[in-house]
Amino acid sequence: MSPLNSGLYLATILIWGSTWLAITYQLGEVDPLVSVIYRMALASGLLFVWCWLRQIPLGLSLRDHRFMAAQGCFLFGLNYWTIYWSEVYLPSGLVAVIFSLLVFFNIINGRIFLKHPVTLPTVVGGLVGLTGICMLFYPEFALLSGADSNPDSNPNDPLFGFGLAFVAVVFASLGNIVATRNGNTGISVWAINAWSIFYGTAILTLIALVTGAEFSYGSTLEYSLSLIYLSVFGTILAFGAYLKLLINIGPSRAGYTSLIIPFVAIILSTLFEDYQWTLLAAAGFVLVALGNYMVLKRR
Repeated sequence: MSPLNSGLYLATILIWGSTWLAITYQLGEVDPLVSVIYRMALASGLLFVWCWLRQIPLGLSLRDHRFMAAQGCFLFGLNYWTIYWSEVYLPSGLVAVIFSLLVFFNIINGRIFLKHPVTLPTVVGGLVGLTGICMLFYPEFALLSGADSNPDSNPNDPLFGFGLAFVAVVFASLGNIVATRNGNTGISVWAINAWSIFYGTAILTLIALVTGAEFSYGSTLEYSLSLIYLSVFGTILAFGAYLKLLINIGPSRAGYTSLIIPFVAIILSTLFEDYQWTLLAAAGFVLVALGNYMVLKRR
């Protein structure tokens, strides 16, 4: 690849690979739902300013607004809320690996909603990836629910965290299907993201008001710095770099970033969250990467 594309590729991997750890600095003092609202509100506001400065048209039809709201609800709203929530119970790197199942869910939903074909190698790759997830998750579940674990923790916490991460993948995949429709309209990607993130923020704010979530703010410097990083780098710049990569080298080659991102995330989790590796977990991680590779290479 050219130096430009290599830089875009590296930026996408490093930024998205590190956002899983950055999310952990948003947890604890502030409700995860509220932290997501802060992140998306900041990102949406900056994107609207960017569109205004670049004179990117923001006018949409009523029909397009409905699809932007759907994309925002699934991709930038419910998806991120359940990701943040899952990281309350699981190490960030493990959540990132679970989220790599997005490759397979995109294929399934692509078949259901977009009539894309599903091949036998895709099915085999999906089964290999799912097997790897089970192997990777089992040691973590045993560690957190064993007799030597924190007596104040709930033995069902790891399972609940896994369920939340799994639901996040489903939401993200549905959001990707809507985003595919929106991207084919000819509307600027920046305008699409500005509006969809805005709607995602609005939907989450409504949920917060209905559920009585407290709109507090983190008192630490780490909270503010991680919020800025997640909004500017994780939500705006990484999406921009990846979309530019899609244009320059095509979706098949750009899709291989999904093989490396979980690796970056789980290495950071090992360094900063003391994630404990076992032989079974390492084998599971390899199977997840192999399953993704089988699907992406076929595509």
